[in-house]
Amino acid sequence: MDQLQTLASWIKDCDNIVFFGGAGTSTESGIPDFRSAAGLYQTQHNSPYPPEVMLSRTFFMSSPDIFFDFYRSKMIHPDARPNGAHLLLAELERQGKLKAVITQNIDGLHQLAGSQKVLELHGSIHRNYCMDCSRYYGLEQLLSTTEIVPRCPECGGIIKPDVVLYEEELDHSVLVSSVEVIADADMLMIGGTSLTVQPAASLVTYFRGKRTVLLNGDPTPFDDQADLLITDRIGKVLGSVKDLLG
Repeated sequence: MDQLQTLASWIKDCDNIVFFGGAGTSTESGIPDFRSAAGLYQTQHNSPYPPEVMLSRTFFMSSPDIFFDFYRSKMIHPDARPNGAHLLLAELERQGKLKAVITQNIDGLHQLAGSQKVLELHGSIHRNYCMDCSRYYGLEQLLSTTEIVPRCPECGGIIKPDVVLYEEELDHSVLVSSVEVIADADMLMIGGTSLTVQPAASLVTYFRGKRTVLLNGDPTPFDDQADLLITDRIGKVLGSVKDLLG
């Protein structure tokens, strides 16, 4: 409780907070991290492909049928709902305290909770584009097609999710915006991420503010640099902090 009260008091004192989060932010909403999802898929389908292969650009181009079978069954969770972490962050933004959410997740739960300034490092399942004519399709259109490999009804091209695959570069403008908001923040909250996936993990090194909070169930390379380290479920923690803040 002392840690939660400390975090609540720091939030009250800061007016330029940035949140940097990963897969652990959404696990309490029923969305597994992609390695767990891939492990489940491998077990169910006797698949020989590791997650880094199935979610690579090369594999997408060579085996789109297997890619989409995995992607549809294990990476998309349309019924998932925001948890306490998403809700507190959205509330802090409404109060003008939180300036941006930087996320490695592709699920859109921050926006569903009400966050407006969300920098999606790895894209989003909710945006999909025809690889030939660039026509845009939402998630519902992707889910409604009966084809294993979704194709554009206008030109027949493959519809690719706007998610960053292995071997693809992150969006440069999103990276630049992330660096800018982190460098300008007076408090950085890091949650649900192992801080091992590059180049995303290196973004936290741009922080020059006064308070760093790390919320993660497992150890990270950044633990000894955090001003406050909380090793508990982030949805539970931030949900409790929301109650303390009133």
